[in-house]
Amino acid sequence: MYKLVVVAGKLRGKEYVLEDGENVLGRDSGCDVHFPVQGVSKKHMAITVTGDTCYVQDLGSSNGTFLNGKIIKRATAKNGDKIALPDTIIQVVHVEEKKVIVKKRKIEDEEEEDDFLSGGTPPEALPQKVLWMFKYKFMNFLHGINEEYEWKHLIPILLFIFCIASITFTILPVLDDTKSILLYETSKRAESYAKHVARMNNKVLAQKKLDQTDTKFIRDEDGVKDYRLMDFAGRIVQPLEKRNEYVNDPFFVASREYYSVEQNKLKVYRAFLKEGGIGIAKLITAFNPQTSNEEPVGIIAIKFDPAALKAEAANQRKAYMEALVTTVLVAIIFFGMVYYLTLRPIEEMRHQIEEAVRGKRKSLESNYLMEELNPLRSSVNTILQRMRELNNEDDGEFAEEENDDVYVDSLREFMMGANGAVIVLDSQKNVCHMNSEAEDLCGFRENASQGMNLMDVSREAGFSGTVIELCDNSANNMGTNQSAEYELAGIPHIVNVVSLMGKDGFAKAFYLTFVRAD
Repeated sequence: MYKLVVVAGKLRGKEYVLEDGENVLGRDSGCDVHFPVQGVSKKHMAITVTGDTCYVQDLGSSNGTFLNGKIIKRATAKNGDKIALPDTIIQVVHVEEKKVIVKKRKIEDEEEEDDFLSGGTPPEALPQKVLWMFKYKFMNFLHGINEEYEWKHLIPILLFIFCIASITFTILPVLDDTKSILLYETSKRAESYAKHVARMNNKVLAQKKLDQTDTKFIRDEDGVKDYRLMDFAGRIVQPLEKRNEYVNDPFFVASREYYSVEQNKLKVYRAFLKEGGIGIAKLITAFNPQTSNEEPVGIIAIKFDPAALKAEAANQRKAYMEALVTTVLVAIIFFGMVYYLTLRPIEEMRHQIEEAVRGKRKSLESNYLMEELNPLRSSVNTILQRMRELNNEDDGEFAEEENDDVYVDSLREFMMGANGAVIVLDSQKNVCHMNSEAEDLCGFRENASQGMNLMDVSREAGFSGTVIELCDNSANNMGTNQSAEYELAGIPHIVNVVSLMGKDGFAKAFYLTFVRAD
């Protein structure tokens, strides 16, 4: 009886006991050996155990199966042999291997994984502790969102929130200061009206005959919407048409209640009105000869509707929207720069990994300075080194990768005698050759698109996506024909793709034909 022990990768230390017969390994949860690792196909390989013999068979996986460093389709595995999958190395082990060691490694890995996710023990120094709290407490919330939403969608959302917060906390305080200045100036104007009422009516006010005061001039003042001269019980004295009624308007009631508190007697009451405008209230005082003091005799409350306030409100809305739109536009440009600046080193690494797997380079090196990727690059280089060691490779240069040109030229010869639309692509899905029928059908010319990727020259993203998917499916199934229906020039066509496989097991060229569906 055999078992698989993961000796490198995310699941290092995990073991899988193989049953007699076929054991399918893959990312699909229905597989006999569920292996949830990115890059492993849903049904990647099958391991058949027959007595003391173990057979390994690749099930048409996307990234291939390597036994002792060599890509295989079907091979016999022995005790101690190593199987390389994406980001993982698995060792074929007989049951005599001690389980205690494996379990110990698994526990250590789980502890390392917990520290990786939780950050372990927080540091003592305050600056490092603040950074630790941000990275492992606050950012865990965003990482949780990132598990549900793509990074390229999450970043614009965060940038938009940043724009709103930035404008709110910078522009609005300035606008509020402008409103405060307008409120202050209006209150000074109301104070002058109150003093004028006191001067005009000093004799009657000194006798506390509030009913005989004259306040007609207030009604004629520009910007005055309404006013009330009232006693401390809330009884209206002026204007005459409201005399002896009691105030019930919210602002006038609030003014009376404000001055019912002793400590507010010398203050001016100011408020922005719900219906728009500004409300100002102040005590009316008169000189008392007996006490030689100014004494309050009533309350003057005025509603102002200054044109400047409406203009200021409109300007505020305009300024806020202009600042928001400008900031969002800058944020969009900034997102584009950050997104593609971050994406380029990752794309470079992916391309170099593909070259290393094909034997075109020994290690990964970057032209871009991004130290955060250095640990990942080192890990990949370590895996590549282990794969070379398993394959017993010397320190010499890798064998050159097969060139696409021979295969592309062979398919071009087939195209010359074809009857119908044909396109020839190289291994990178770049357009190499196409006949006139294909030019008319697909809407682009050979001389203008030669050497360019199909995604870049095709006017329809759906068409290029369909073709590339067919190419990948054909390459992953040893070059067998793959077909799909797509509408071109308003007519349904069957798109057929056949790949020409090289000696290294990779597709070197693709042959595309088009047949009318009807």
